[in-house]
Amino acid sequence: MKWINRNDDESNYEDRRGKVRKGAAIGGIGTIVVFVIALVLNQDPSQLLNVANQILPAGGGEQVDEARATENEDMKVLSLGVFNSANDIWTKIFSNQLGKQYRKPTFVTFTDETMSGCGGATASSGPFYCPADEKVYIDLAFFHELSSKFKAPGELAMAYVTAHEVGHHVQKLLGYTDYLDQKRRSVSQEEYNELSVRLELQADFFAGVWARQAVEMKIIELEKGDIESAMQAANAVGDDNIQKQMQGYIVPESFTHGTSEQRMRWFNKGYNTGDISQGDTFSARNL
Repeated sequence: MKWINRNDDESNYEDRRGKVRKGAAIGGIGTIVVFVIALVLNQDPSQLLNVANQILPAGGGEQVDEARATENEDMKVLSLGVFNSANDIWTKIFSNQLGKQYRKPTFVTFTDETMSGCGGATASSGPFYCPADEKVYIDLAFFHELSSKFKAPGELAMAYVTAHEVGHHVQKLLGYTDYLDQKRRSVSQEEYNELSVRLELQADFFAGVWARQAVEMKIIELEKGDIESAMQAANAVGDDNIQKQMQGYIVPESFTHGTSEQRMRWFNKGYNTGDISQGDTFSARNL
């Protein structure tokens, strides 16, 4: 992937690399108390602990590891460029095709762990979008794992991940996220999982739209193997592929992101059409 016109603007960027919370809001006896309360209320202890840590102040503030403050700088530059280009593209699409105003999210890079409007997150959480604070969170070390563990190297593979998360922000603005939140209260877990798959596949489609529009707007130039790189990333993060690697078998009714084949197909559809009207996964009979 070759940049033709990269936007390095940092006005919607929050750099938390090297910043780690010193101490914890709850520990020792406090943790035991939370677990007892959880047992009494028949609640998930980790959820209650997470809520308590958000409400109570952290014990020792924040520490900065200067040695890690610019960690993975090349990946930060790439991801920020993709993030900004996605915002430019969606601003244009919202204005020209939807007659709406696009509101930019914020891009957050962090090291090991951080707090979001959706709760605490660690590197193991993987990249995610939080609709509560409208921020995209990425521990850039994930891209090393994407390349080595998931066998999906290449810049467009990394770009696919970032564009996918911005796609979730687009869904928030278009009302799909709220729709899923409403359905959570009225459908079974299996039905909700299917809706979650539809949400994720639409974000894959939006990532494909970004790639197509970025080429047409002369933001990037794709080189041999780039599309294959993105497809490898989509294949790697399919529910069936991940479950096979982790437990040796698959449980289709537990899928929340879609199969490898579905994720590749919807990204490819977004790239080939560049037309957001083709990406209504919620109305699609066959995913």
